[in-house]
Amino acid sequence: MAETFKNYINGAWVDSRSGASFENRNPADRDDVIGTFPQSDATDVEAAARAAAEAYKTWRLIPAPKRGDMLRAAGDILVRRKDELARAMTREMGKPVFETKGDVQEAIDTAYYAATETRRLFGYNAPSELANKVNLSFRVPIGVCGIITAWNFPMAVPSWKILPALACGNTIVYKPSEDAPHSGNLMAEVLEEAGIPAGVFNVVHGASECGAAIVEHPEIRVIGFTGSTVVGNEIASRAGAMNKKVSLEMGGKNAQIVMPDADLNLALEGALWGAFGTTGQRCTATSRLIIHEAIYDDFINRLITKAGKIKIGPGLEEGTEMGPVINEKQLKRVEEYVRIGREEDKAVCILGGDRATGSQDTANGWFFLPTIFIDVTRDMRIAREEIFGPVLSILKARDLSDAIDILNDTPYGLSSSLYTANVNDAFRAIRDIEAGITYINVPTIGAEAHMPFGGVKGTGNGHREGGWTAFDIFTEWKTVYIDYSGSLQRAQIDNY
Repeated sequence: MAETFKNYINGAWVDSRSGASFENRNPADRDDVIGTFPQSDATDVEAAARAAAEAYKTWRLIPAPKRGDMLRAAGDILVRRKDELARAMTREMGKPVFETKGDVQEAIDTAYYAATETRRLFGYNAPSELANKVNLSFRVPIGVCGIITAWNFPMAVPSWKILPALACGNTIVYKPSEDAPHSGNLMAEVLEEAGIPAGVFNVVHGASECGAAIVEHPEIRVIGFTGSTVVGNEIASRAGAMNKKVSLEMGGKNAQIVMPDADLNLALEGALWGAFGTTGQRCTATSRLIIHEAIYDDFINRLITKAGKIKIGPGLEEGTEMGPVINEKQLKRVEEYVRIGREEDKAVCILGGDRATGSQDTANGWFFLPTIFIDVTRDMRIAREEIFGPVLSILKARDLSDAIDILNDTPYGLSSSLYTANVNDAFRAIRDIEAGITYINVPTIGAEAHMPFGGVKGTGNGHREGGWTAFDIFTEWKTVYIDYSGSLQRAQIDNY
């Protein structure tokens, strides 16, 4: 019998007020029901927000380094439970265990980093224009934060938001994706064991109704969102009307450029990992490969040979290199884009293009073959729209300028990559590529926890997660003037 999971509100595990629930299934085996989770609505969000608002009154007053001690303890717990958590994540979202271990490691790194930063929440001080007066500034917490995340990195991405927010003195109402809800409960277990007080961190499960209630709740003053551009834009619109601070990390249509002077073996490995790691289900996945015309045919032949040998199967099985797509709906989306690609102009599907049903390992899951289109042009839908699956579109470029122009010709601007041995070309690309992240001789995936993460254009709204930039999202500035002159001094008038 499937396990029944609950919301985590005010330090207690509770059912949804309505009693409604939904199932969470293993994408590698649709008959494996991980459990049922509460289908929360505005009533449940109200309870969580009320608990978070009450807890904020005392949590914000705990000295930041003491909050950091709890986050450091959370990192230690994540280390201890790393293998267990990785296997639980693989079961609910599909990617191989070696990837989910990396997911947990990202959360570990973020916990330790956030803990350290609680001693570095620096303000800026400046001289006053008046005598006997001091000008100071401080970072202060904002209040209750609503965190809504996707399923593909169910431990790492939430940690980028949740842990810095807690470090700054905020409290949390967190809605995990319906496709990875168990990881949200595991995060609650870790933080509770680490000593985070009741009400400071709350988890409510559910679908769009639950998410909308978080966005619109008047007590929730910051929204941190990771997901699609369509949903992110809707959140921005609703939150903007309520004058809420919003951080959006949305879609991507990332490209890797390969020049003739590159280490082609290295570029090949990068393209394979970027395109088919996490079954292509990353906002930073390499969904476009832009190859210089001088090496176009040769590189494609090498790529097809390697991609055709990728071992597909359940992520919990040893040796699996690529797991399933997350669910039937997403599998149909990938199939639809393959159909579109096959009907577009001169594009040719030269590898894959079908469900992977050829073995007992894949017969009962949502598996799709690594798929490659060649002779793609920049105007095609498969070159412009985010697919979020193991589909790679290959385009030809005349030179570096042409390649960069092709790369930039997309509504998104998250991650980018250039393989070259020419340092001048590398710096031209760094300067001219329109993206929040640029890698040189590295795939489009591989962000590190202590560096800014995010994009431009349709990818984000100007904020960056990761590193010190996350603390900008979850704090406000307070400016303080102290006048010890003993007389009225008037700034901002003509004192000259």
